[in-house]
Amino acid sequence: MKIALVVPGGVDRSGEHKIIPALLSLIRRLARLHEVHVFALYQEPDPGSWSLEGAEVHNSGQSFRVLRSIGSIVSQHRIGRFDVLHSIWAGPCGAVAVAAGKLLRVPSVVHVAGGELVAIKDIQYGGFYRLRARLLNRTVIAAASELTAASKPILDRISDLGRAAERIPLGVDLDEWPVKAPRSRSSSEKARLLHIASLNRVKDQETLLRAMRSLVERGVDFHLDIAGEDVSDGAVEAMSKELGLTGYVTFHGYLGRAGLRLLVESADAMVISSRHEAGPVVVLEAAVAGVPSVGTNVGHILEWAGSAALTVDCQDFAALASQITVLLANESMRHRIANEAQARAVREDADSTAQLFDDLYRRLSDG
Repeated sequence: MKIALVVPGGVDRSGEHKIIPALLSLIRRLARLHEVHVFALYQEPDPGSWSLEGAEVHNSGQSFRVLRSIGSIVSQHRIGRFDVLHSIWAGPCGAVAVAAGKLLRVPSVVHVAGGELVAIKDIQYGGFYRLRARLLNRTVIAAASELTAASKPILDRISDLGRAAERIPLGVDLDEWPVKAPRSRSSSEKARLLHIASLNRVKDQETLLRAMRSLVERGVDFHLDIAGEDVSDGAVEAMSKELGLTGYVTFHGYLGRAGLRLLVESADAMVISSRHEAGPVVVLEAAVAGVPSVGTNVGHILEWAGSAALTVDCQDFAALASQITVLLANESMRHRIANEAQARAVREDADSTAQLFDDLYRRLSDG
């Protein structure tokens, strides 16, 4: 089959920087089975094409990117017919897939991969926050031939909009991110906590840092490593200092895969403070490496609540601190949760993701 993947970016020609690892893993696996063309809307400012992971990438450039991407799909369709047009994310990417699909009479799949269907007004976040984006996303959801999403909370939101969707998590590539047994720690050992996310308001590092302050006041011996690009203009680091967390928190900035893996392997728990997540993949990666997660009730964390993760309400820093304390105080519980999380993440790895999408493509093509 000939497959078109429409993405915002994450497919840099280097294959190392400005990438989305789960996306590259999917492209690599699909390209072993099909002819895959990737249409990127935001990767580079100028139009261009390059080969990556066995697929051909077509970058639209910054001018008229939606129309350019539709035009590129039409041009490639004339060379050889596409069987499926697949968008990762709704919004403009989904608009490209469904519009081209209607034009060419080719089925379209839209994977809702982020905050396209939410509106968090106090931080002005989400694809339903502004009227224009809300109308676009509603149109994309209504027009797609099939819809998918990574977790049940997103499926429920799609259902609220009158459509059914298939659950397909973006799994971890176990060849590049291998399974590791949960490590043991003694009660006298300083706890190593980890948070991997861009520093921004939806990831809500304010709640994270207030939870850390609460741990200090409870006398918990810990250190928190934070890895991720700072798009807060230094506000998160400044808050950390204001809360007296110097010495308790290390900001590593953006790290490559090798650096992230070292941090994950040294961690006792992953901490998630987000106000919205569709996945998140970092929870799956932590689980594969034997690290349990404590976090807000979003995405996979909500799905795993109790047996494979400890969860709290969004913005409840006191509850987050309490759950971290509980996990660190009970080593058998920490191992039990880590093992269950790992079993789930391994079961739904990158091979499973590619197989589920391939099955969906074949159903659409046969239909």
